[in-house]
Amino acid sequence: MKNKKIKIFGIIVIVLVALMIAGYVKVERFADRKLNIVQEKIFTLPAGTGRVVLQDMLVSQKLINSPTLFGWLLRIEPALSEFKAGTYRFPQGMTVRQMLELLKSGKEAQFNVRFVEGFRLQDWMQELQKAGYLKHELTGKSDDDIATALGMKDAKNAEGWLYPDTYSYTAGTTDVSLLKRAHLRMEKTVAQIWADRDPSLPYKTPTDLLTMASIIEKETALKDERQEVASVFINRLRIGMRLQTDPTVIYGMGDAYKGAITKKDLETATPYNTYIIEGLPPSPIAMPSEASIQAAAHPAKTDFLYFVADGKGGHTFTTNLDSHNKAVRAYRDLMKNKNEK
Repeated sequence: MKNKKIKIFGIIVIVLVALMIAGYVKVERFADRKLNIVQEKIFTLPAGTGRVVLQDMLVSQKLINSPTLFGWLLRIEPALSEFKAGTYRFPQGMTVRQMLELLKSGKEAQFNVRFVEGFRLQDWMQELQKAGYLKHELTGKSDDDIATALGMKDAKNAEGWLYPDTYSYTAGTTDVSLLKRAHLRMEKTVAQIWADRDPSLPYKTPTDLLTMASIIEKETALKDERQEVASVFINRLRIGMRLQTDPTVIYGMGDAYKGAITKKDLETATPYNTYIIEGLPPSPIAMPSEASIQAAAHPAKTDFLYFVADGKGGHTFTTNLDSHNKAVRAYRDLMKNKNEK
């Protein structure tokens, strides 16, 4: 009788062990199962989330369909329960285990916003409004408010003082912190180039240099032309000739600009209308590239005083008004012939 009981107990133990092994294998297979996603998923885990709440979130978002197995996985491997709050990127094909390891690592999803050189502050603010998972603190703020938020002491406008590039950020990052990064980078860049500039140039402050760079940026997209464009404006400043550059007029017009400049616009006084004012406008008119800042600091040595589009993507540079007028007529004839075809 005793031997029979021992035998039965042994069978029970074997069955239990077998069931445990089978259960373990099932849980491990579940861990290696892919999440129920057909495309990349952005998942936010709130602070203070525990195992049960995470399980409920995954089930409610239909990322897993076996809450019991998920619960057992975290019991068998408690290290996987050490997840951190944040917003994460779940790629297609990610397994349950890979998901938990990602949540444990704290490697949050990175988002990008691209600020293009030549864009104005207004354009940058519109890009920020479209950026996902960003915390907006500057919405509706004035230029003065934005400058104050960025810690700018010597300027009431951030125009020109933000470095164009693609910036990465995590969910919950503020627009202020993002623009501060761009501002500090531009400050450092300008300081370095200012220290290495041609000392004979007619600039009084780094803002003058940046203002010239912004005009160059708006006048040409060709790298090889930037120094020649800079030389034209520097030559004009040196002889007291007005800059007469259309991008400054457009900037001064603000929302009144509808895609074309009229004779009246050229004759209407604004602080930025360089057909009327002497010297540089009071501030930059766009965010210049580093290449344009370098061109402003190291213009070509030329006698050019004029330039006009050549109809081929570049410009024709001239030293006198007669040659300039000929270049203008050549450009207009070229455009007329193109339009007639």
